[in-house]
Amino acid sequence: MPQRILVINPGSTSTKIAVYEDGAELFSEGMAHSAEEIGRYSCMADQIQFREAAIREVLVRRGFDMRSLACVVGRGGLLRPIPGGVYAVSDTMKYELQTARYGEHASNLGAPIADALARELGIPAFIADPVVVDELSDLARIYGHKQFRKQSIFHALNQKAVARRWAAEHGRRYEDVRLVVAHMGGGVSVGYHHLGRVVDVNNALNGEGPFSPERAGTLPSGALAKLCFSGTVTEKEVMKMINGQGGTVSLAGTNDMRVLEAGYMKGEPEATLIYNAFIYNVGKAIGALAAVAEGKLDGIVLTGGIAYGKPVQEGLARMCGWMAPVTVYAGEGELEALAAAGSRGLAGEAMEYK
Repeated sequence: MPQRILVINPGSTSTKIAVYEDGAELFSEGMAHSAEEIGRYSCMADQIQFREAAIREVLVRRGFDMRSLACVVGRGGLLRPIPGGVYAVSDTMKYELQTARYGEHASNLGAPIADALARELGIPAFIADPVVVDELSDLARIYGHKQFRKQSIFHALNQKAVARRWAAEHGRRYEDVRLVVAHMGGGVSVGYHHLGRVVDVNNALNGEGPFSPERAGTLPSGALAKLCFSGTVTEKEVMKMINGQGGTVSLAGTNDMRVLEAGYMKGEPEATLIYNAFIYNVGKAIGALAAVAEGKLDGIVLTGGIAYGKPVQEGLARMCGWMAPVTVYAGEGELEALAAAGSRGLAGEAMEYK
């Protein structure tokens, strides 16, 4: 009997779903939610029934029989730091997500919605590799002051999925390979995957690593401290500089790397400088993790939406190709990654979240 899996990826103003059958996509659809619709709700948890109803409406309109599903997989939200993998949705997990115990984010809706749909059908609900996946080595956690420790926040779902894909395509197990994966999207995370664990990665959300379309990445701490106490900016404004109005938004006035790429291709000086600086920073981050791997890398993987850009591919291949072969899996691949996780969950790989 075919194995059908429904996957759900809630975003701040949209909900994306797809149904996969034995690993192949049957259909997918994205539902946009207007500011007026979202504005009716005071918190994310209040949106659960609204978004669930929207999903049901799509499935009914497509004539899809939900009784044919084997499981439902939702995007993992802000939970406590956990190792990567597939997790069965639990009451504890739902409580933490719905009360926003570890933070408010649209991805918190994935598990509760998946569970509501799955319970009705008597099938399992899973999440996989949320952004809080934490497999850092002890050495990677240390900063130069005892008050600070590295927090693991990165594109774990996509990074883990493409690393597994690379291993499968090379006839190997993910747990036996050493890869550096660079995810380049709205944020940039560069992680070292050592025998199945991401033992080092930059905090892709709050100010570390390469800059991205909207995030500033690493800034000079002394200058930033002076700015914070200058009396000219508020804490909220500084946080926006770091995440939301940093990166190419600040440097070039756009969060669309395709605009910069077009300027680069035309030879526009400013666009060329910033575009090359982006490549330069990502390449440096890859090189730093190659040092962590002591040069024993099996491969380097480029992923995320920005990886579609040929100049990015070529620039990073020039910088880093001497370290290990460079493979490109462009795009986010989140729905496909959730479906693959559902298959692993059905095969008995799901862990408990207590």
